[in-house]
Amino acid sequence: MLSGDFLRLIIFSMLIAFPLSWWALNNWLQGFAYRVHIGLVIYLIAGFTIILITLFTISFQSIKAAIANPVKSLRSE
Repeated sequence: MLSGDFLRLIIFSMLIAFPLSWWALNNWLQGFAYRVHIGLVIYLIAGFTIILITLFTISFQSIKAAIANPVKSLRSE
């Protein structure tokens, strides 16, 4: 459930960021003599990497919270 909430946020942010970045990079690269085409593969790799980092971070924090001793955290609060 926790991963699903974060993944929805990540996908929503990618839907906003990827077209804006493509537009900005395309406009910027038009000023050069040798033009480079920005392909879909770059954005797929970036999206896949972002999702992997998100899932790894969520998993690490979930395991860390599951292993922690609840008595120790209640005693400090």
